[in-house]
Amino acid sequence: MKKTLILIIVLLVTFFLANGWWNYQLTSISIDKTTKVFVIAKGAKVTEIAGNLKKENIIRSELVFKIYVKQNNLTNKLQAGSYKLSPSMSTPEILTALQTGSEDIWITLIEGWRVEEMAQKLNGELRIDNGEFLKASKEGYMFPDTYLFPKEATVEYIAGTLRKTFEARFTTELRSKIRSQGLTEDQGVILASIVEREARSDGVRKEVASILLKRFKIGMALNADATLQYALIPKGTINPPEGGWWKRQLSREDKKIDSLYNTYLHSGFPPAPICNPSLSSLKAVADADPSTPYLYYYHDSKGHSYYGETLEEHNRNVSSYP
Repeated sequence: MKKTLILIIVLLVTFFLANGWWNYQLTSISIDKTTKVFVIAKGAKVTEIAGNLKKENIIRSELVFKIYVKQNNLTNKLQAGSYKLSPSMSTPEILTALQTGSEDIWITLIEGWRVEEMAQKLNGELRIDNGEFLKASKEGYMFPDTYLFPKEATVEYIAGTLRKTFEARFTTELRSKIRSQGLTEDQGVILASIVEREARSDGVRKEVASILLKRFKIGMALNADATLQYALIPKGTINPPEGGWWKRQLSREDKKIDSLYNTYLHSGFPPAPICNPSLSSLKAVADADPSTPYLYYYHDSKGHSYYGETLEEHNRNVSSYP
């Protein structure tokens, strides 16, 4: 009987100690109400969120945070975005905040968009002024990616963020490789922008970059449809024409327009990029092989690519694979 009583007492003490420890781990770290911005990336797991909260000194215990989330069925209720949190918030308060929706907006800017397309997207999501964004932007150097912007973000902040991201991704190594191709860094970006619109997969991008670089080096016109598509819509256009920003079927008359972006009429590179290229296209230019045996490429309606060493071979590809 005495042993049973002792066991009960031990169990009760253990329970109250454990319960006290548990409740303590859920309390706030301090009374400091200073807020800091905490970001949950898209697709972030609870383990990652808990670890980041601990690193930011916002919660006491990663383990308790994860268990509490599971006990309360909150795993799929935590939303990606940015939140203002403080060490004075308890774990339950923090989890309530993380379910209420981000104070910022996720915006995806697609690889290969021209700045006018970016302006259109940003205007729709953040109501920024299209014209002001175009003034603050530099075609080719506004890195396409998924960004988290404050709802009150200014044009200057958005344009600056895109440009800084480009500068960070366009590494010293990439710049050096492009210069070793006999190109300036700006020419490298121009070529990457053309490759972005002319090819869709990494392997094809490298092959197209190699062919276009070879054409450039031997003084042959680039003959790139994408540059002509760009030329057909004046820079600074706010609303896209009925056929969209990139005309699919080019006519013989289109190929006669007098523009430095018409690479059917003018040899060499156009005066500036035609879109904002992906990191993949920048790498394709950096790794291009101008000794490729091919001078021509063709993409059929199903997205398959064919290459030719001569115009005759290219014409056969066009007629054989519609």
